[in-house]
Amino acid sequence: MSDDDVQATETGPVHDEARHAMKMAKKKTAREKIMATKTDQKGLIIVNTGKGKGKSTAGFGMIFRHIAHGMPSAVVQFIKGAWETGERDLIEKHFGDVCQFYTLGEGFTWETQDRSR
Repeated sequence: MSDDDVQATETGPVHDEARHAMKMAKKKTAREKIMATKTDQKGLIIVNTGKGKGKSTAGFGMIFRHIAHGMPSAVVQFIKGAWETGERDLIEKHFGDVCQFYTLGEGFTWETQDRSR
């Protein structure tokens, strides 16, 4: 049990709510002060890597959120090569104006025995 929990128990829930509201107001004021200095808009690059499943799902979830907000975005897939995917077809057909799609590479790495490539 934390010190905050003990104090809330000793002083009652009304005091705890007021204390919480004051703490949150202080945090909000500090955050607003920080955000007032943020004037530059910057791009963001997200790289999803690793073993197993979930990389494409995570990436396309983020892309579709950007599309929904009208934000320009792009998908770059390094391993799929010329392999046709539903995601690429959907984005190019319906959202090509806000999302560019690039597929690079020659396919899955285990399909070649040429280590230098």
